[in-house]
Amino acid sequence: MAELLKHVYTTDFIDSLSAKIADVYPEFAQDEFNKTIFDQHWPDKELKARLTFIAQTLYQFLPADFTKSTAILKQSAPFFGGYEAMFFPAFVELYGLDDYHTSIETLALLTQYSSSEFAVRPFINKYPEQMMAQMAVWALSDNEHLRRLASEGCRPRLPWASALPEFKKDPRDIIKILELLKDDSSLYVRRSVANNLNDISKDNPQLVVKIARSWIGKNKHLDWIVKHACRGLLKQGDPQVLALFGFAVPEHIKIKDFKAAKSVKMGELLDFSFSLNSRGPLGKLRLEFVIGFMKKNGKGASKIFKISESTLKTNTKKVTKQFSFKSISTRKYYPGEHHLAIVVNGVEMFKSRFDLSE
Repeated sequence: MAELLKHVYTTDFIDSLSAKIADVYPEFAQDEFNKTIFDQHWPDKELKARLTFIAQTLYQFLPADFTKSTAILKQSAPFFGGYEAMFFPAFVELYGLDDYHTSIETLALLTQYSSSEFAVRPFINKYPEQMMAQMAVWALSDNEHLRRLASEGCRPRLPWASALPEFKKDPRDIIKILELLKDDSSLYVRRSVANNLNDISKDNPQLVVKIARSWIGKNKHLDWIVKHACRGLLKQGDPQVLALFGFAVPEHIKIKDFKAAKSVKMGELLDFSFSLNSRGPLGKLRLEFVIGFMKKNGKGASKIFKISESTLKTNTKKVTKQFSFKSISTRKYYPGEHHLAIVVNGVEMFKSRFDLSE
């Protein structure tokens, strides 16, 4: 089993952190800091709680003056990187909201070693005009980490982060930033642009359709952004988006020879197969299947899964697929009646039922 991310904060890691800070700030009480981190509640904390607690504990042991404490952190941060170092920007998020200029300067540096995407969000909510102007400056930076922060930080629905309710309602200021970044040379940045647009599509789908129509066909990088940005709308079977990518209404297609088990046990595989048939070429197809899960409360909840995308010149295609009911951390299964549906170019073409048992 893979090691949980929260276990990155080992005693060696915390020892290394306190040693680096003490190099910059000799008054730092290393032993006491280390003991405070690994208190009786530490084993019960998950990843986000652990990095937040590290930031809170640093606050106890660093100078009370915010400018002095961030100066120490800025000198220590280059020795750490990745998600595990996000307690550095978390410190600014927790204690710097009333010191805008020091905080933004600090976050701009820290994001180059981990990411300030979560930490900038309270600042966007409190200083929306100033922050979006700052995002525009970062969008023109020579540093790809700052350019990515310009997009990632203002995603209206950034996972595991606080939402930006005003930008969910009206994302026009976000679009201005994305326009600056849509032709970025870095895939790291372009992926963030696509993810931001996908967020926007959940609250403002017509706006994203409009943008997709204006961006598509210019170059391969922009086409990739548009496709990735529209993935949510494609899953929803939005007819405008399906047409934009050349997926026609499948009136010419029939589902035949569908086979699937009528029952499956927890931990086993649900195997199913079917054939697509047409009098002429099948054409450009987006194939998906939908599982209608039984929830704990006895109600249903559906999730769609992609099978393939292809352009077929033949008039038949055999499809074989399976779905695992092996227990995973992100989804809990419950016994009862489930449903399986086949979707072609956004249209449900066939549906059957099966029972999931213990």
